[in-house]
Amino acid sequence: MIEPPEVLVVLTYYDPYVSGLTNVARDVAVGLVAKGHRVRVVTSRHDPSLPPHEVVDGVLVDRAPVLARLGKGVISPAFVRHAITASRRAAVTHLHLPMLEAGLIAARCRSPLVVTYHCDVSLPPGAVNHVQQAAIDASSRATLGHARDVVVTSDDYARHSRLWPRLAGKTVDIPPPCHARPAGAPRFRDGPGLHVGFLGRIVEEKGLQHLVRGFQQLGDPDARLLIGGDFANVAGGSVVDEVRRAVAGDDRVRLLGFIPREELADFYASLDVFALPSVNSFEAFGIVQVEAMMAGVPALASDLPGVRVPIHETGFGVVVPPRDEAAIAAGLARLRDDPLDPVAGAAAARQRYALTAVVDAYERILVHPH
Repeated sequence: MIEPPEVLVVLTYYDPYVSGLTNVARDVAVGLVAKGHRVRVVTSRHDPSLPPHEVVDGVLVDRAPVLARLGKGVISPAFVRHAITASRRAAVTHLHLPMLEAGLIAARCRSPLVVTYHCDVSLPPGAVNHVQQAAIDASSRATLGHARDVVVTSDDYARHSRLWPRLAGKTVDIPPPCHARPAGAPRFRDGPGLHVGFLGRIVEEKGLQHLVRGFQQLGDPDARLLIGGDFANVAGGSVVDEVRRAVAGDDRVRLLGFIPREELADFYASLDVFALPSVNSFEAFGIVQVEAMMAGVPALASDLPGVRVPIHETGFGVVVPPRDEAAIAAGLARLRDDPLDPVAGAAAARQRYALTAVVDAYERILVHPH
């Protein structure tokens, strides 16, 4: 029996690391395997306890050793070599950007190249970060020049990207794959008041300090804010201490830490509103807000390119200016006092962002290009 052609996926971090980018790469890779395709992932061995080679959910994962870390990235010369070597036997190579090493890999890639451009890099002020951001942008521009197709999460985000001149004319709009979780039990609830939830990495770009202060303006003693997310193993560092200072002893706000996948349905079932208060362009979509919508929970999201798209497309939530704590409070009050139809909202989100539809779209780009 002849084996199907291999799809090569290249990115710096892969499962079990958790981020929106890695989740997209994992879900598409696993989805393609389920449809009968062979998929290999070349990534970094960001955690030395992980094996250099293993099969995860049918996907062959090769992890290159890491010499050092630089901000949110890693230094791994072997990563570039492994990716280039693997591209020689692949039918197509799929790079996930932003990635510092992408330009080097794309220049020597030996198979047709497809790129998913997730977002622009946005780093805190500072000389080192300025140089790193400029280098990543230069690498992305070079990579886009070699790409046959460029997948973007939304046309809205792409047109506001710093790299739009290189993206224009090559883009294919495919939203990230989102999971429709099974019905859960509201075991995270604590009383009858409004329950607002956040789920994600506890990092600067999420704007959690503003969410906490906006929530506190509600002044409702029965309201609760549930913040789920890892703050111990985050590339580039967590801002959990800043969030704790914003909480300032308010026992209505709970930091839950990392929530395993098997508990996510219960988390969403415990919420009345999901909040995504992002503050910069590093957030380009927000998978978690769509998963909450699919569970019948309306979203409050920042008015940022890409982030606002799910609410605009489904009508299931409110959009507020980033960093505007009064607007966050008003938006939460609006969703509390004039609730949206959870059945219609969930149906609209599932129709647009279902995992199967997204994997089918990627299959057409990666395996069956026109």
